Amino acid sequence: MLRRDFGVDVELEPGPYGSLKVLVDDEVVVDAGPLAFMGVVPTLTTIRERVAARLGAAQTGPTS
Repeated sequence: MLRRDFGVDVELEPGPYGSLKVLVDDEVVVDAGPLAFMGVVPTLTTIRERVAARLGAAQTGPTS
């Protein structure tokens, strides 16, 4: 989804069971935290929105 919608390179890295983090430019934009161990993870919509927001901020640069 991230490759298709945003045209960005996506890397998957193995982690401990029950972990889910999404990083954009080495910044965590989604962290499921300890609830991921029980299968409670953010929806794809939430992940997409946060990645879009971070990419938009990266494209416009810091505000003065």
